[in-house]
Amino acid sequence: MKRWLYPLLAAASLLLSGCASVIESNVTAFHAWSPGDNQKDYAFAPAKDQENDLQYQNYAGLIRQELQFLGFTEARDLKSAQLQVSFSYGMNTGQVVVSQPAYDPFFYGPGPGWGRFGPRPFGFYGPYGPFYDPFWYGAPMQTTSYPVFLRRLQIGISQASDGKKLFDVVVDSEGQRAGLAEAMPAMVRAAFDDFPGPSGVTRHIRIKVDKNGQPED
Repeated sequence: MKRWLYPLLAAASLLLSGCASVIESNVTAFHAWSPGDNQKDYAFAPAKDQENDLQYQNYAGLIRQELQFLGFTEARDLKSAQLQVSFSYGMNTGQVVVSQPAYDPFFYGPGPGWGRFGPRPFGFYGPYGPFYDPFWYGAPMQTTSYPVFLRRLQIGISQASDGKKLFDVVVDSEGQRAGLAEAMPAMVRAAFDDFPGPSGVTRHIRIKVDKNGQPED
């Protein structure tokens, strides 16, 4: 399991994963952004292995929609652009292990005046009284493991003239279903939430989505 998967967060995500209308992400952005940068036009700068990739083009369309909403204009081509936008994405699989006391759901206790191995010489509750808890000193435990899919999106915006990085954001999201494409619209929306946002601060962002996985306005 990746070290950045904290067991508590993973357990919380498992509980929330039953709610299909919300996708949660941890978003961390670093930037040196100025108000004038919003007036500059941009172009995507794909890596060589992304140039003819349909998955990349689909995700680029999602990022394009967010940039357009923020007031950015897309340049005619990369050579004429003032800003360059690059991004990468991926998914890993981890395991969440949950331990909990193991109880026998079919044992209702012996009848009145009778112990598990014969008559009760000390009465119904035995020699310990009605508040004795046999599990106080440790109950038998059962362990269950669940698969967790760890999804990551990284987006960078740089000056085209000198390559100076102006904005860099990482979005981490996890869930029980192996759906990077399904979660990507919400992850892109989270990446630009309150753009450019606080620098160097990790925020936990919840995005409501409709039945098709699209963020709700």
